Amino acid sequence: MPTRKENPKYKRVILKISGEALQGGQKYGIDPVVVESIASQLKEVKGMGVELAVVIGGGNIFRGLEAASQGMDRSTADYMGMLATVINAMALQDALERKGVFTRVQTAIAMEALAEPYIRRRAIRHLEKGRIVILAGGTGNPYFTTDTTAALRAIELGAQVVLKATRVDGIYSADPEKVKNAKRFGKFHYMDILKRRLKVMDATAISLCMDNNLPLIVFNLMKPGNIKRVIQGENIGTLVSK
Repeated sequence: MPTRKENPKYKRVILKISGEALQGGQKYGIDPVVVESIASQLKEVKGMGVELAVVIGGGNIFRGLEAASQGMDRSTADYMGMLATVINAMALQDALERKGVFTRVQTAIAMEALAEPYIRRRAIRHLEKGRIVILAGGTGNPYFTTDTTAALRAIELGAQVVLKATRVDGIYSADPEKVKNAKRFGKFHYMDILKRRLKVMDATAISLCMDNNLPLIVFNLMKPGNIKRVIQGENIGTLVSK
């Protein structure tokens, strides 16, 4: 019988993982060691009875904004970025299923040979059956980020929190990888994020969270066990809420 400490604070969560997180120390692509580590953490969380959906980015393969800034049509560039998220989703699915974790990949852009189309009720049913749902393809529309996808899907699927997994342990007054004495904040109000133009999530994602009173926790993915800790309610990272 699990101890009280092992009981999750959140029953249904959306975990946002950037594509850059999957590349590890590489300049490009997917680091299998990192993917295996993330899969192990997700398996541990799944064992706690948590209903988990993962929204994954594609920046380790292709970044639509960068391509658009160099002259590519923005819509074309964004669609290419969405396809990159499907590659990452398949890599994570493979790592999870080799560990015996049942998963489903759902995409906002139909590609039946590779994944299910995103259907809200079907995604909820997968969660209820104990499967990890990996959500790829962004929102299916250009000009929207995967951060916005995470907020949107969390609201649609009735998640209690959005977990934004990053390379640093919360929101800082400046980039902690560049500024030695940057201050970490334990809590933030949505509006403060918008007013300060902090690059935590884009403004659309923050506004969606604020309008629907959906809490957001920014934490360090690179420290093993942190996904479990944040879901248990340990005071790590930065909480963004009302």
